Amino acid sequence: MKHFVWLYLLSFALIGLGRPVQAAPWQEHPEWRATFTKVGVPPGTMLVYDEKADAWHVLDAQRARHGYLPASTFKLFNALVALETGAVKDEYEVIRWDGKTRGPADSPITEWNRDNSLASGMRYSTLWFYQEVARRAGEQHMQAWIDKVGYGNRDISGGIDQFWLNGKLRISAEQQVDFLRRLADNKLPFSARAQETVRRISITESQPGYELHAKTGFGSDAAQNAAHDGLGWYVGWVEHDGRRWFFALNVDLPKFSDAPKRVALAKQLLTQLGALPPAS
Repeated sequence: MKHFVWLYLLSFALIGLGRPVQAAPWQEHPEWRATFTKVGVPPGTMLVYDEKADAWHVLDAQRARHGYLPASTFKLFNALVALETGAVKDEYEVIRWDGKTRGPADSPITEWNRDNSLASGMRYSTLWFYQEVARRAGEQHMQAWIDKVGYGNRDISGGIDQFWLNGKLRISAEQQVDFLRRLADNKLPFSARAQETVRRISITESQPGYELHAKTGFGSDAAQNAAHDGLGWYVGWVEHDGRRWFFALNVDLPKFSDAPKRVALAKQLLTQLGALPPAS
């Protein structure tokens, strides 16, 4: 009995520290490499947790446990902190655009170069907006929430508006899935209001048969990813026919123009698992 209690308490403590304890083994899917090749992206990892079946599916388990810069996937966490600290009052509060054109010189990002809110900034991944709310929250509050949640390696050195882009913060696909599961279940230490808001603004597709919550990310830190120009993330979860599948994909990307392929790749793999319906 004492041994059982000790194991239970240890599991609880590790979950609280952001190190999920997996009861079910991970099933490797080497056949997924063919889908990577078909979509036209270099090697990477895809980790999927089928909640109802309590089943884990993965390509490259070693990579799924390796930490990378979260890049724009951090906007999910950043939005929670912004709401909790009052950096913005809700998802509708607008921060005025400063008039500086952002994006490639030959192709400015239209959605960035205008006023934005927490919701529009999530949808269009508006960098300057989320940098501003991080500055408003402040380093002390940000570190406190990072520690409380146990997000990644908890290292926010590198500047309050840069640490998730080119600082030392690292998170693995496994940790991403753990964070998403707690967000979906309202089990993060943030208020229920903040979590419900972020769940709502993370919805990218809502159809009669399913709902997709997701966030992309693209990092270009050569020090952590020397083989290619960038690292592409796509993380989230699918609610379909009363079931949920949580996923985290990261892939090496030769160039930013390849970034849309990460979404197509993840959707194809999720469809193969039955998480998404076949494309009509």
